Amino acid sequence: MAYINCLKMFVKISFLSALLVGFILISPGIAQEFDILKIIDINNKDDIESVRNELNDFIFGEEGLKYNSMPDSVTSSINDEDFKGMPNLKEITRLTIETDWGLNSIVYLFIPHKANNQLVIYHQGHNGKFSHGKNTIAALLERGYHVVGMSMPLLGMNRQPVVDLSGFGKVCISSHNLISYLSPVSGHPIRYFLDPVTTVVNYLQQFNFDRISMVGISGGGWTTTLYAAVDPRIQYSFPVAGTFPLYLRSQDLPSIGDYEQYVPEVYEVVNYLEMYILGSFGENRKQVQVLNEFDKCCFSGTGYRTYVDIIKGRVQKLGKGSFDVFLDSSHHEHKISDIAIGLILESLEE
Repeated sequence: MAYINCLKMFVKISFLSALLVGFILISPGIAQEFDILKIIDINNKDDIESVRNELNDFIFGEEGLKYNSMPDSVTSSINDEDFKGMPNLKEITRLTIETDWGLNSIVYLFIPHKANNQLVIYHQGHNGKFSHGKNTIAALLERGYHVVGMSMPLLGMNRQPVVDLSGFGKVCISSHNLISYLSPVSGHPIRYFLDPVTTVVNYLQQFNFDRISMVGISGGGWTTTLYAAVDPRIQYSFPVAGTFPLYLRSQDLPSIGDYEQYVPEVYEVVNYLEMYILGSFGENRKQVQVLNEFDKCCFSGTGYRTYVDIIKGRVQKLGKGSFDVFLDSSHHEHKISDIAIGLILESLEE
């Protein structure tokens, strides 16, 4: 019965999503037909604080971003065959984070033998387990970074809970679209994608790292973009194949993305261009967006040229931080390539 309800709900959400997509799709070339600056409401440093506060208030409500949240359990020196033999790996610590509605996040902290006192959060996308990012994690570890491995809600080792929803009965939460039905005590359901990251950052601040950075692929790139916008404790951020402004997505239907990518009430508060500014601005902060030119999944092509100079210029005008886009033309896959890993490593060392 739970499976049937889950299926019915998925069909219903998919239909509603299709209607929504019908409203946001626009004709190719529209980027050249309007002034992009007119949709950016960040013009000075006061705007940065005001817009970020508005975004945080909307996502987290009266409760706010939970700077005091901690993992529910911490287990040191675990064994995981997926990561056996990684260079410079001393040990793995597992963090378990429980959130509302039975959602959870299983997180690994990879501790290097020789450390450089910097932390990088690696966030996997819809592909599932963060072990899919083993090459990226290994490259960071080899350079001495502490690395956190995370997956999106419901994916990887994270559970897909069965919940009792008023008017629907018991429903299996197996799709991100269904998270929209999980009302939090405070704020918006989109917070369930961000709360585990907050808890990880809170926990790791005790180690006094010189810098906390974040790398994400696909849905993890989306998470990196939004989280760097709401929490300036993320200093360097590298979203890979993660987002496009909505005006570009009509040229690439898969780039519409999952529920979290286009939920209207979020992006009416802050659009993607403004997120790029929020994630880039600040003392010793920067964001390098990595896009795969020939990506078979999404966010491909060269549409970024419509906004990159505008966002770079706005951040420069604000006086702190930097923004840039790296176009990876070396492959035709939806991944972080060896070239992109090299670019990230080089940028982290600047």
